[in-house]
Amino acid sequence: MIKGGTGGSNTQTGLLYEAKTDLKVFLNSKEGYKVEGTRVFYHGDLVARFFKKHELYGFLKSNNIDWKQHISKKLLPDGCIYVIVNNTVFIIEVKYQQVSGSVDEKLQTCDFKRKEYIKLFSKLNYKVEYCYVLSDWFHHEQYKDVLDYVISVNCRYYFTYIPLHEFGLPVPQETPKDDVIPSYEM
Repeated sequence: MIKGGTGGSNTQTGLLYEAKTDLKVFLNSKEGYKVEGTRVFYHGDLVARFFKKHELYGFLKSNNIDWKQHISKKLLPDGCIYVIVNNTVFIIEVKYQQVSGSVDEKLQTCDFKRKEYIKLFSKLNYKVEYCYVLSDWFHHEQYKDVLDYVISVNCRYYFTYIPLHEFGLPVPQETPKDDVIPSYEM
């Protein structure tokens, strides 16, 4: 969670991750949302575009952007959502750990990757935010320094949950109900 933010207390209005989730399925399950391909609608209005991995490069190509002119190696985000109202692309990387391992050091690459995505989206003049969604494993004290670093380089992290309002997406009013998010490997 970002310092001063809130945790996953309200799964009705946010995206809950437990290492696996499908943002498209989640949004389709929310009142007023409809996802068609990569387009996200809220009450019929286009509010966002969502891409996974290679889908991002199809979007760039459709906007006459040759990624090779901006970066030297493809980056394949777990998720990438362009929110129209705030002209911002949110790169979402999901990191799930249950024991120490190679994911530990991957957290330290956020500044480099954010800068690469900024170059990639420069022609479209989109703002870029880089976010980690982390499993509870990263609450361990040994991650304090790296999590402080993530914030210091203008990246974000959340534990298991991102509230929709953090993206600038509309938050639907819902009646209490079972809020199970279908899963898949990102």
